Amino acid sequence: MIDPRLLREDPDAVRASQRARGEDEGLVDAALAADERRRSAISRFEALRSEQKGLGKQVAKAQGEEKAALLARTKQLSADVKAAEAEQAEAAAAFDAALLALSNVVADGVPEGGEEDFAVLEEVGEVPAFAFEPRDHVEIGRMLDGLDLERGAKVSGSRFYFLTGVGAALSTALVRYAQDFAVREGLVPVLPPVLVRPEAMEGTGFLGQAAENVYRVEEDDLYLVGTAEVPLAALHMEEILDAGDLPLRYSGTSACFRREAGSHGRDTRGIIRVHQFDKVEMFVFCAPEEADAEHQRLLALEKAFLASLGLPFRVIAVASGDLGASAARKYDCEVWVPTQGRYREVTSTSNCTTFQARRLRVRTKDGQGSTHPVATLNGTLVAVPRVLVAILENFQQEDGSVLVPEVLRPYLAAQGHDGGALTPVRA
Repeated sequence: MIDPRLLREDPDAVRASQRARGEDEGLVDAALAADERRRSAISRFEALRSEQKGLGKQVAKAQGEEKAALLARTKQLSADVKAAEAEQAEAAAAFDAALLALSNVVADGVPEGGEEDFAVLEEVGEVPAFAFEPRDHVEIGRMLDGLDLERGAKVSGSRFYFLTGVGAALSTALVRYAQDFAVREGLVPVLPPVLVRPEAMEGTGFLGQAAENVYRVEEDDLYLVGTAEVPLAALHMEEILDAGDLPLRYSGTSACFRREAGSHGRDTRGIIRVHQFDKVEMFVFCAPEEADAEHQRLLALEKAFLASLGLPFRVIAVASGDLGASAARKYDCEVWVPTQGRYREVTSTSNCTTFQARRLRVRTKDGQGSTHPVATLNGTLVAVPRVLVAILENFQQEDGSVLVPEVLRPYLAAQGHDGGALTPVRA
């Protein structure tokens, strides 16, 4: 959630952020009203509680009719205090709910607009020029006997798939390489749970505008995560972190699950948009003043990873209306997909400032003993299906074979496959 002090001291900044996101400005006024009610309820409770304590001392000294009158007042006051305490709790809950409805405040310099209003920051690598008509990843995957969409649909429905043979080996190679890459960069490897409680999902901001894409196991009141960001963010929930230990940098490998609600008719062919996939996600807890530097570090790691694969890609600054509730700023790396003639997102990194930490109550203690929320940041190192698509399409040869990026060859060789190229087994 946002800092309540910012809401009180500069509500216009919060309103401007809501406008930039294309969200309801009225939520700001609702939150201010809820805050006023909460503070009024606190004042009333404290005043009554103070009077109650004072009466207790007076009763001890009083006698006769005065004591009887004081006892009667004490009885009434006890009921008033109880009612005021209940009102205070109700008002506090209403204020929390109003704060939870507000998205993070957009950072300065973020492009305004919707999904198509991003700013291109740089392009890396050369888009391939083929001397033949390139095949798409579905055709290449079938020729390699590495992708089976029909049986995926038969077993689980649309947007599911089997990776077999070299397809499975290449997927495993990508994950193992990403894990080793992250460890070399000093990130602590984590294999997190993929089922989480509601407080973890809500704390990261995925039960708001993104709720329609979340799978829920209703009988157990658990959610399947769409990214390892969720369990990693909740890893230190309700904890006070030692300031000397910050920043804490993790890389989590997990299966991810997304309903893809609202994507009917979009990317129906192949494995660009699917319900289940493997991903290696980076996550950082740091002091708020270090968040911008950590964000640039995560972006640099994403760029270095894609560059090491030899893939052509571009970096964009995501526009305010496409940020997601938790992010104050987000950068995407988009890789070139030849048969689509355009770039497609493969990684993103977000600076969530203290928004998630306030919800999850992850704090640190300063030199004076006061506690403060930390900042959290996330960044994708590899989401397998889309990077797999990019490798198959960008490095395809006229005979249907696919050159394997050099950094992945040892991982394929360790699985018993020719490290240099994937060779078709079907016409």
